[in-house]
Amino acid sequence: MANKTFKRHTITSALPYANGPIHIGHLAGVYIPADIYVRYLRSKKEDVIFVCGSDEHGVPITIRAKKEGKTPQEIANIYNGLIKKSFQEFGISFDIYSRTSNETHYKTASDFFVTLNNKKAFREIESEQYYDEEQNEFLADRYISGTCPKCGHLDAYGDQCENCGSTLSPAELINPKSMLSGSKPILKTTKHWYLPLDEYESWLRQWILNDHKEWKPNVYGQCKSWIDQGLQPRAVTRDLNWGVPVPLAGAEGKVLYVWFDAPIGYISATKDWAKQNNKDWEPYWKDKDTRLLHFIGKDNIVFHCIIFPSMLKEHGEFILPENIPANEFLNLEGNKISTSRNWAVWLHEFQEDFKGKEDVLRYTLCANAPETKDNDFTWKDFQAKNNNELVAILGNFVNRVMVLLHKYYGGIVPAKGVLFDIDEEIIQSIGNMPGTIENSLNAFRFREAMANYMELARNGNKYLAESEPWKVIKTNPDRVATIMNIATQIVANLAILGEPFLPFTSTKIFDMLGIQKLLWESAGTVNIIKEGNIVQQPELLFTKIEDEEIENQILKLKNTLIENSKMIDEAPVVAPMKEIISYDDFTKMDLRIGKILEAEKLEKSNKLLKLLVDTGLDIRTIVSGVAKHFKPEEVIGKQVTVLVNLAPRKIMGIESNGMILLAEDHEGKLVFVTPDQIVNNGSGIS
Repeated sequence: MANKTFKRHTITSALPYANGPIHIGHLAGVYIPADIYVRYLRSKKEDVIFVCGSDEHGVPITIRAKKEGKTPQEIANIYNGLIKKSFQEFGISFDIYSRTSNETHYKTASDFFVTLNNKKAFREIESEQYYDEEQNEFLADRYISGTCPKCGHLDAYGDQCENCGSTLSPAELINPKSMLSGSKPILKTTKHWYLPLDEYESWLRQWILNDHKEWKPNVYGQCKSWIDQGLQPRAVTRDLNWGVPVPLAGAEGKVLYVWFDAPIGYISATKDWAKQNNKDWEPYWKDKDTRLLHFIGKDNIVFHCIIFPSMLKEHGEFILPENIPANEFLNLEGNKISTSRNWAVWLHEFQEDFKGKEDVLRYTLCANAPETKDNDFTWKDFQAKNNNELVAILGNFVNRVMVLLHKYYGGIVPAKGVLFDIDEEIIQSIGNMPGTIENSLNAFRFREAMANYMELARNGNKYLAESEPWKVIKTNPDRVATIMNIATQIVANLAILGEPFLPFTSTKIFDMLGIQKLLWESAGTVNIIKEGNIVQQPELLFTKIEDEEIENQILKLKNTLIENSKMIDEAPVVAPMKEIISYDDFTKMDLRIGKILEAEKLEKSNKLLKLLVDTGLDIRTIVSGVAKHFKPEEVIGKQVTVLVNLAPRKIMGIESNGMILLAEDHEGKLVFVTPDQIVNNGSGIS
């Protein structure tokens, strides 16, 4: 399908969660590449629709709503507006920016589910999930916290540990608790509808691994890894009160899982666009002569390459994506962007600090686009890209041409005369440039495409420097007329070819040239601007960014680091190491794995638990000071580490035979030292 010619293009970009503003990582990974490609297609007079919208369901929004004392819809309304405004300010040219909380989407998602359900595409499966008895509701993974089984972090979520990055399930957490009430959740049976991805495995293997080998290596590789590991059924519904209700009798209190309803948002957004523009939406999703492309980040590859195509195929009426040019992640000053730690450059804040420099950010993010691997944004590089490239190369060339036109010809474009070799060389390079940029764009190599574009500006500066019109004007004014005509044609080519990358700059250049916006077909020649055309007074396209402005941004990030480290700085000092012991001293300790069989709280003590422990050697009583941290029923059945050869001693009249090892964090919280998998009681520690 890679070489097929299409009648139209449906371009989607990932729906941002409406639970907070967007940052430069989003722009670099998804929206700038998509916008560049769409603007290029439009300039080629292609039939294209560019759809996006706010993803307004899912747990992140409900969490934010609870924190701020608002409804999920109120949170979605706030951030939908902020995100939409940011996109507009940075020239992201969606044809429609919709939202998944509107009526069109609810109906589209419901109808999609019903169609699949009627085709018996789902499996109904009962399973045990965590339930908060105090709040009377099932808990989403993000509403459960506990100790990470991989690294021991005390506040891991039910789906991920942010400390070590491990993907988790709620069942893996040690001492899970509800984030709604703080209580220990119980397991309760619930029924959900599952998409049996295992049934699509052989088709996906053929469709992706054999039929789409042209996909980007990072996308192809991740898909292959998922398929090779074996696909599992995935729930398409959840027990929540926020989202698209499951449209079936007996499914009260259940909604469509956000990963299921969000990609359907592309279809519902297209329907909204069609209504607003008196168009037919169906060809953009159902005609085989339509090319469907998804622009996403790498965290969305599985949803757009495996799950959503499986949904579309099962439905039977929709086309499948022809390509999914996903990018990797953008880091900030060497560290991973983190919204929870405020380690980000937020677009609305950039707009306040660098108003009028939207194209500078677009240029920097495209130049550093994480196309094949994670890349980094630094403020110093942002300054260098502006001062050393946009100001010194592109801006300098356009300004010199405009100034010289006014100085020598009163702003009127002169006629070309006899061409010299130097003229023929630059004319040839101009003619080659549209095709060169086009080849890069068609392969989704946006960094390369923009670098080629800047090469045209470099060639323009070189042409002026070598032809020296400021010297020749004294001896051969006719020669200068040719030079300045060609230089003006280069400026016009820069306006046309630069529009996908730098739309605001391109508009300024067209305005200075005194002409209407031109399309791709006009580029590549030196006959764009006609003799006698009047150009406007020069206007600086870019201005230098001073060190102080950059230092302010770096200081802002340093302050963020300070804020993030306060908890660590304010934590109690770690206890000093005890005196050195010899290896012989260590070998005297007999540490074994044991299992707690019984536990009861001692009367007259709020600290002590009486434990009956199977050490593998015997069953013995150990008194442990953990009653403030654990209820008796919480520790029964737990494997623990026991010092079995500690001399017995009486505690509150009970002989205690041994000691159970625990770790204590900076807040005084105790955690049992346990094996990461079940072992035989009596297993030695060495």
